[in-house]
Amino acid sequence: MAGRRRRSSPDSEARRSSARTTRVRMTGEERRQQLLDVARALFAEKGFEAASIEEIAHRAGVSKPVVYEHFGGKEGIYAVVVDREMRALLDSMVSALSAGHPRALLEQAAGALLEYIDTSTDGFRILVRDSPVASTTGTFSSLLNDIASQVEHILGLQFSAKGYDAKLAPLYSQALVGMVALVGQWWLEARKPKKDEVAAHLVNIAWNGLSHLEHKPKLGSWR
Repeated sequence: MAGRRRRSSPDSEARRSSARTTRVRMTGEERRQQLLDVARALFAEKGFEAASIEEIAHRAGVSKPVVYEHFGGKEGIYAVVVDREMRALLDSMVSALSAGHPRALLEQAAGALLEYIDTSTDGFRILVRDSPVASTTGTFSSLLNDIASQVEHILGLQFSAKGYDAKLAPLYSQALVGMVALVGQWWLEARKPKKDEVAAHLVNIAWNGLSHLEHKPKLGSWR
């Protein structure tokens, strides 16, 4: 009969009911975390410049104004993502530096960085990319400086105890942390050998060098 409404089948009614049930409204904090998770994956995949608010919103299933409401723009959400990753890596590195023996210290530092790369690959990819020019967030180099300052304190105590010039502790801490960080960036893509083996080789070259330090090294003294 013309104009009569078509009855929905039981299956279609059930599907609509299920959709209404599963579309649970997120709290503000839940939505914020969802957007951060989506943005983190996108920044790791494409980098800051290639990522867009449109794609973040699309992947999160929201409109662009929702992203702007929470973060003000792409720079804002990027800053929060970077800050969280920097704090996570710094906390894991600093908490690992607990042993008093210098060789154990090296093992802990190398192991902590490689563990972070292995378990938070997206986060590390974001940290080692170039930050946007206008960004006020920290960079990977500033993060390494924070870690080096922790190593510097421990090295300074060891240098003083063994008759070395403690004023040189900052130089050695930067060298050691820089070596571990650069190898970490290489291992991010290589993934061979296994992380424990990489850490062992890092400690090998660093420790065997440190254990035979000259008190007053000079260029050309090996001739």
